[in-house]
Amino acid sequence: MSPANGATGAFHEVASRSRVAVRALAAEPRRGLSGPSRARAGVPGWASFAADPPIETPPTDAAGEPPGGFHRKETMREAWIVDAVRTPRGKGKKDTGALSGVHPQELLAQCLNALRDRNGIDVRDVEDVVAGCVTAAGEQGACIARMSVLAAGWPHDATGVTLNRFCGSGQQAVNFAAMGVLSGQQELVIGGGVESMSRCPMGADGSGIDGHNEHLVELHPLVPQGISADLIATLEGFTREDCDRFAAQSQERAAIAQKESRFEKSLVPVRDASGKVLLDRDEHPRAGTTAESLAKLPLSFEAMGAYVPKGDARSFDQRAIARYPQLEAIRHVHHAGNSSGIVDGASAVLISSPEYAKAHGLRPRARIVATATAGDEPVIMLTAPVPATKRCLAKAGMTIADIDLVEINEAFAAIPMKVIRDLGMDPAKVNVNGGAIALGHPLGATGGMLIGTVLDELERRGLGTGLVTMCIGGGMGITTILERVSA
Repeated sequence: MSPANGATGAFHEVASRSRVAVRALAAEPRRGLSGPSRARAGVPGWASFAADPPIETPPTDAAGEPPGGFHRKETMREAWIVDAVRTPRGKGKKDTGALSGVHPQELLAQCLNALRDRNGIDVRDVEDVVAGCVTAAGEQGACIARMSVLAAGWPHDATGVTLNRFCGSGQQAVNFAAMGVLSGQQELVIGGGVESMSRCPMGADGSGIDGHNEHLVELHPLVPQGISADLIATLEGFTREDCDRFAAQSQERAAIAQKESRFEKSLVPVRDASGKVLLDRDEHPRAGTTAESLAKLPLSFEAMGAYVPKGDARSFDQRAIARYPQLEAIRHVHHAGNSSGIVDGASAVLISSPEYAKAHGLRPRARIVATATAGDEPVIMLTAPVPATKRCLAKAGMTIADIDLVEINEAFAAIPMKVIRDLGMDPAKVNVNGGAIALGHPLGATGGMLIGTVLDELERRGLGTGLVTMCIGGGMGITTILERVSA
């Protein structure tokens, strides 16, 4: 027998023993697992704490084999949002922004301690802190999640992990925290993020737009996000005037929200070491902004579009047009006033299992209904909130008509405009308190902020379901659907 045939025979022998073991295991009676059922009479999304029925014995085919492999049928638990906090957004300007003197570890640490103090949790019960951070370099390097846990004064056995899904990092951190609870592996987890753009500006990690990989450039000649945003506007027929009107509306809504203190529930004032308040409200909004005033601002990406990167014979605009040859030129429409603001900030969301919450007197505010990510063409880059949202709605068994309020990150005006159009959203339900154009976009922190923002507004209006979605660098999108619950 050849070595290859010997290896094959050994494999089949092991596989045969494994199938016998699986059949024996399947034949044994199983105990029911205590855990939440899917609903409580009359209250959608509620969980009861009666024991679930015993797990069903897997079906077998004619040969006695589990079809498609062995799959246990267990009732998935729920993941409850107990609380969500964020810092105010400070202008991301070195030495002049209100938070520019605060180490990013301290920004996240203050959010962590706010969750502890507001909810009376024992921090030793927090099984992990998952934090998004995009520019993980310098003061934001060295696994800022773990460093922030230590900076918060938590016990040394408390852990933290940092992730980077570009602008979707904070939202992904919350989704991962929820997944840990949903899977039954964890009971209490914090997800969120942090970004100090004044201290660790974009590009400080030296990665560029493609990691300086020549092979990747051959496959996908990526362009800066501003070029992608202008490409979307050109393809969709959005004019500069359209984008400026959207931006002015964002500013107007944010001004009303600040005046009526709609952000107060989640806001955690940032303090210095002496306890002095450095910032207690978002610093970036410009009340009184109009479409007419925005029309005076210079375009941000026209010159960038004409730039020819080293090693390429094409400009960034030409790269994009090569991928979308139906265009003769890109019409540049975005500028500082209709793009997201550069700011500093942090966010944190406390996720619990129903069992832990009930046992420790925590009052749930919402449950995570579904999460999803999706990829799309990477040169246009910023369109994937559409497929991500479609996927998330399908998982939830919902349509967009079932959603009461939506938060779409306003990276550039054309992005939410396209998402609203493609998904048939009611604009009156979207970004009702303004968005990142007015408030700013602290990259790794934004996703956690938006989850708290939509939850606060659902409660204020007495509504039930919210959806958060973001465009992401590299051609990705992320979506989360949540539903309010009450104790």
